Amino acid sequence: MTRRKFLAYLGRFAVLFALVGQAFAMLRSIVPNVVYEPPKKFKIGFPDDFSEGITFLSKYRLFVIREGNTFWTISAVCTHLGCTVNLVTFPKPKKVKVGKREFTEQWEFHCPCHGSKFYGEGTPFAGPAPRPLPYYPLDLAPDGQLVVDTSREVKSDFRFVLNV
Repeated sequence: MTRRKFLAYLGRFAVLFALVGQAFAMLRSIVPNVVYEPPKKFKIGFPDDFSEGITFLSKYRLFVIREGNTFWTISAVCTHLGCTVNLVTFPKPKKVKVGKREFTEQWEFHCPCHGSKFYGEGTPFAGPAPRPLPYYPLDLAPDGQLVVDTSREVKSDFRFVLNV
């Protein structure tokens, strides 16, 4: 191989290497280094921070319900287009029949955007909402705070019982 051919190959290789490096840098710039989504698993506070009944956590768009030492969470995000539903409490409980189940409800959820309405246990009964409001699992962190995991849903009969 002559010196001229060697330098020609070396020059072509350098140009090809530079093009591949630039293409890699361009493609890598599409993928962000930081994810700007809030964490899916987070602490919401100590059990004593929640009074009896229902509490709305606007930061997380979440309702926390407490009955004695029993807790559960239900999403405040409408399943239609993601608006935050409002809590409507009743002066006195009323009986509701959903499918074959009958239960007493003290509140309902109403979406202000498109008129979806949900029974107190999350089932839609009016408006365009296609699915019930999701329930999320609760757990207790080692420091004693309640932890919600919004990356997975649980059935509507899920309850977290605090052992005192």
